[in-house]
Amino acid sequence: MDAEQLAAAQACRDVVVASAHAVDARDFDAFAALFTDDAVLVRPNGDALHGRAAILAAYRQRDPARLTRHVIGSHAVELLDANTARSRCYVVVWGGHADDAPTPQGRPADATQMVGEFADELVRTAAGWRIRRRDASFALFRR
Repeated sequence: MDAEQLAAAQACRDVVVASAHAVDARDFDAFAALFTDDAVLVRPNGDALHGRAAILAAYRQRDPARLTRHVIGSHAVELLDANTARSRCYVVVWGGHADDAPTPQGRPADATQMVGEFADELVRTAAGWRIRRRDASFALFRR
């Protein structure tokens, strides 16, 4: 890859990581802004959210006491051309509740932790790289 391709691949990774950080920070406006207006987000249960507005509305309905941390790894980006890319990464999701008292080690995690994947299609827009489609799935869980 040349320098321009490396920069594009890193920009795509940055968008994916920023999406996880935004969800964990409960900044759903920032999360939705990382998707194109006509994006599709397929949730692990198979439900598809069509469009940025639907994505934002769905995430705003999340339990306000729910805490999550998404840990992303094994992230690969394939540039299809100068303006489109595919990204795939593994995601480990830990969850807990804001109602639980914090300790020096943090709050207790739920008994269930999940390992899944984000398979994203990204496009370069005037605002930078954005997710056009995300297929989120879980492969493993522990209870």
